[in-house]
Amino acid sequence: MRVVIPVAGAGTRLRPHTHSLPKPLLHVAGRPILSYLLDPIVRLNPDEVIFVTGYRAEQLEAFVRENYSFKATFAPQGELLGLGYALNVGVENIVDDDVLVLLGDTIVDCDLKSFMSAGDFVLGLKAVDDPHRFGIAVTKNGKVVDLEEKPADPKTNLAIIGLYYFKKVEPLKTALRSLVASGKVTRGEIQFTDALQDMIRKGVEFVPYEVEEWFDCGKKETMLTTNRHLITSRNQTKALEGCVMVPPVYVHPEARVVQSVIGPNVSISEGSVITDSVISNSIIGARTTIDKMTLDDSLVGHDVVLKGKSQILNIGDSTEITSG
Repeated sequence: MRVVIPVAGAGTRLRPHTHSLPKPLLHVAGRPILSYLLDPIVRLNPDEVIFVTGYRAEQLEAFVRENYSFKATFAPQGELLGLGYALNVGVENIVDDDVLVLLGDTIVDCDLKSFMSAGDFVLGLKAVDDPHRFGIAVTKNGKVVDLEEKPADPKTNLAIIGLYYFKKVEPLKTALRSLVASGKVTRGEIQFTDALQDMIRKGVEFVPYEVEEWFDCGKKETMLTTNRHLITSRNQTKALEGCVMVPPVYVHPEARVVQSVIGPNVSISEGSVITDSVISNSIIGARTTIDKMTLDDSLVGHDVVLKGKSQILNIGDSTEITSG
């Protein structure tokens, strides 16, 4: 079994953080987003994990090589022409194998073995409140019968979440090659949804699989929401001497917090030092120093120094702010 993970995007909606890091390496709940995808994949013992790379590819490769021992291949995407183009690059050298596809900027709480055993072709779905923002699936009699990318008038609220399984790779390769060769674009990009729709028209039957939890990490607001969900479901930091902890809170064991009020909905990554501060609804990156600050609804990168007064911040790596 092969796994394909597209991670080429520049993450423009998460600037300034993605000026210095690719989006899959941004931290949420104290860990890089990509680690939440790869840790469950390790348990599948895949033959190969193929990363379709582009923006800051060297950082992604270094992270994977340092932290994981599975066979990893890095396929440069070249031009950023959309997910359909990226996956065409990712699968072009796969022969006679089944393929699991996961998008590199979303976190799915799902038993992957159960997902892959649901059928020969499986599509991960989740009911959402705002279906016009997503690719949408229409189902009938236990099959996916229609797909539409970000429709103005959605037929259902079942969002395509970026988790796919193909027992046979050839129908996927054929659909992707044909789509790229046609030059067809939807909303300015070569859309994977169009390739899937072509497979359905040609008789491929996709089984819909609704996941329990799906977390989006595409912009600041959804990062903070995902952070809250993840620290609620994992081992939280219960108490720190001299501090008030308002759960849910996660403080990395190698971080230090002194005389501060932390929470709710706060994660603090390794190597950070927080003193005399009040922080709520925020993500604090690694090796960051915060002193005498009040922060709320903030996304703070790595290697940042903050000293001063109350703020709502969205600041990237290696920044220093001192307020009188």
